[in-house]
Amino acid sequence: MEKPLTLTDKNFEEEVLKSSIPVLVDFWASWCPPCKMMEVILTELLFQLNGSIRVAKINVDQNQTSAACFNISGVPTIILFDEGREIKRLIGAHSKLQLVDMINEEMIKIKA
Repeated sequence: MEKPLTLTDKNFEEEVLKSSIPVLVDFWASWCPPCKMMEVILTELLFQLNGSIRVAKINVDQNQTSAACFNISGVPTIILFDEGREIKRLIGAHSKLQLVDMINEEMIKIKA
C-alpha cells in the first residue's frame, strides 16, 4: 500500500514548493493522537486523488525549520500548496469528507 511522501527540511523545497502539481502537507508529531488518526485518512486520500494532488507528511519535531517557516503552532496542521504558495490551512483533525471538500473547493479556485 502506497503511503504519503515523507518530507524533511532538506527536501521540502524541492518536493513541495517546486512541485508541478498541488501538494497537501500534513505537519504532524509522533506524540499527537489526532495525527495518528489523520495518517489513515491521508493514505485513503492518496488513492482517491489518484495523482491529481501529491500527499505528504512532515514530522515537526524532527524538522523544526520547516515547521517554523510555516508558523506551525499546533498539530495536526494540513496545508495545501500550489506553485509554492500556501493556498489553504486546516488545523486539527478533520474527516476525509472535510478534506476532500476543501481540496475540491480550492482546486476550482486554482483552475479559475
